[in-house]
Amino acid sequence: MSSLRFHWFLPTNGGDGRHMVGGGHGLAAGQAGRPASLGYLGQVARAAELNGFEAALTPTGAWCEDAWVSTAMLSQLSERLRFLVAFRPGLVSPFLAAQMAATYQNLTGGRLLLNVVTGGESHEQRMFGDFLDKDERYARCDEFLDIVRRLWAGETVDLDGEHLRIDAGRLGQIPDPLPEIYFGGSSPAAGRVAARHADVYLTWGEPPEAVAKKIAWIRELAAEEGRELRFGIRFHTITRDTSEEAWAEADRLLAGVDPATLATVQAGLGRSESEGQRRMLELHGGSTDGLEVYPNVWAGVGLVRGGAGTALVGSHEEVADRVEEYADLGISEFVLSAYPHLEGAYWFGEGVLPILERRGRWQHPAPARHHTTAVPFAAAGRTAAS
Repeated sequence: MSSLRFHWFLPTNGGDGRHMVGGGHGLAAGQAGRPASLGYLGQVARAAELNGFEAALTPTGAWCEDAWVSTAMLSQLSERLRFLVAFRPGLVSPFLAAQMAATYQNLTGGRLLLNVVTGGESHEQRMFGDFLDKDERYARCDEFLDIVRRLWAGETVDLDGEHLRIDAGRLGQIPDPLPEIYFGGSSPAAGRVAARHADVYLTWGEPPEAVAKKIAWIRELAAEEGRELRFGIRFHTITRDTSEEAWAEADRLLAGVDPATLATVQAGLGRSESEGQRRMLELHGGSTDGLEVYPNVWAGVGLVRGGAGTALVGSHEEVADRVEEYADLGISEFVLSAYPHLEGAYWFGEGVLPILERRGRWQHPAPARHHTTAVPFAAAGRTAAS
């Protein structure tokens, strides 16, 4: 049985705190939080690294710090942690993107993973100067990834495509190892691009039946391309020593949401072009009632946050059970987060991961060192609050 892989999240979106985010991914108005400083993000990265997370997803968008620049800086504050850098194809040329990835990979010792985000919101894409519609963006992404992979293979690339052109492109430095490509999307166009180019297909956290259908869909598309993919899932987490403590924390987070903020956010998300976002909204329907959409799967985060809107909630044993249930469907990678992200890395790392280790489902990526180098949770918490 292969070991599951766990990744954390870097809150480069303006800060972190003890409340759920509002709007895009930023802190809700009036809620004090920890700024997304290099010092604090470095603490989150180190906490993730020491607790056994293999990489940290770093978001992309108009509402957060640039993922390439911030993670390049954070790579110097950590030792082993890799960075799952979200980036949008088409905002830079494929040759430049391939070169950037090669430089990052070679100078960090192979610590780059790429989360390709085609872009689901046309109004935000236009802020970056991109005026293609959704289907055109996926068509361009297909050409983009084809060029990048060929460049990484050492080919001299000529292409006169529908959206992109390159003449005699050849990289001087090849990334070693090649960065793995993570890709998500629930539309038919997204599925086709994932089948052709992704190493790992990512889905937001839905009930197991929906996830199983999505895995079967992508597997079939990948088989038509002669490929096999791994599968990952994105969840928030609220895990505590007892189920009662975990659900009390979920209730506290929900109680901190201003009804006016909730209505504003839901109205904005309702205009989204993203099929995945539509599926997140369907889980709660804009209501604060009936948010446990499956045992230990809570849709409350999606009331105030775009993108991933579900959390695994429960005791450490219960959350470990749900992780195994998703793993049995074919999910091998879990991209997780919590509020706040620093303490959350310890709640999951000290609570859930040892259970999965005892069950033979996970092993620490640095087993010879992690028990002697981890910063105590209490000390980390005091530093974060100072």
